[in-house]
Amino acid sequence: MNEETAHIEATQADQRTERRSTRVRTFVEYLKTVLMTLAVALFLKAFVVEAFRIPSSSMEATLLVGDFLLVNKLAYGIRTPRFIPLTNFTVPTWYAPIFRNVKRGDVVVFEFPGSMTSAEGGEPVNYIKRCVGLPGDVVEIRDGQVLVNGKRFDFPNTAIFSSSRGSSHHRPRLFPWGAGFSEHQYGPVHVPKKGDRVELTAENLSRWRTIIQGEGHSVTFDAAGGVLIDGGPAKEYVVERNYYFVMGDNRDNSLDSRYWGFVPEENLIGEALMVYWSWDPDVAVSDIWDKLNSIRWERIGTLIR
Repeated sequence: MNEETAHIEATQADQRTERRSTRVRTFVEYLKTVLMTLAVALFLKAFVVEAFRIPSSSMEATLLVGDFLLVNKLAYGIRTPRFIPLTNFTVPTWYAPIFRNVKRGDVVVFEFPGSMTSAEGGEPVNYIKRCVGLPGDVVEIRDGQVLVNGKRFDFPNTAIFSSSRGSSHHRPRLFPWGAGFSEHQYGPVHVPKKGDRVELTAENLSRWRTIIQGEGHSVTFDAAGGVLIDGGPAKEYVVERNYYFVMGDNRDNSLDSRYWGFVPEENLIGEALMVYWSWDPDVAVSDIWDKLNSIRWERIGTLIR
């Protein structure tokens, strides 16, 4: 092998090495871009804004089944995620209500404040309702008319109401259980506020047990029928959190605070902002043309009031 041939082969080897290095650098740059984009997307989803789909008709006609929403997760404060991203593993969460407070009439998204979980194993079920009662408010439904602190609460014009507003049929499923309320003759109920002092008796414990246990305490009775909290006698309880009373705009087709009680402040996820997509969920995706024809163009971009 002469000197010229050896020089050519060495040059070609250097070129191959440079091409490999270039491909590696390009791959690394693409990987960094993808990972950074994923990290930003996860951060925005966890702390700033999240997509939410309307699964039921409880908010009709303000929101329709098949609407897809953007939810402002910074509306009321900062909350760390309850789950490790892309997994069902729970972690301790922290909530700081450092921005504006919830207002009556806000359409809020929240974690269902009970034991209901999704079929996938552990993830909470998210609900969307209208906030009717703030901490410390007194909520009542009288002959179908919603009253807050004795004043009429006005739902939007899009809200749906049954014609049977005067019904007084008692429903044992309504909260607090056994109070004898109906959907149209309900309350009055006091929405718990942090610092409220509640007298405890064997007779009224049923309406406070869920809150006390939800705040991390055990509730039992002694031999004489007295109330025990964390094993000690208790004649009153000091509420440790703020709570909210929520209802659906489609009031007679809504499982809300009338059925399962109050929403703790830390369960709030955010405020519904706007509809970014909407179509008929009853049309199968496999029927592509019918699905496209079911798009509700007039709802896309609608702000939620």
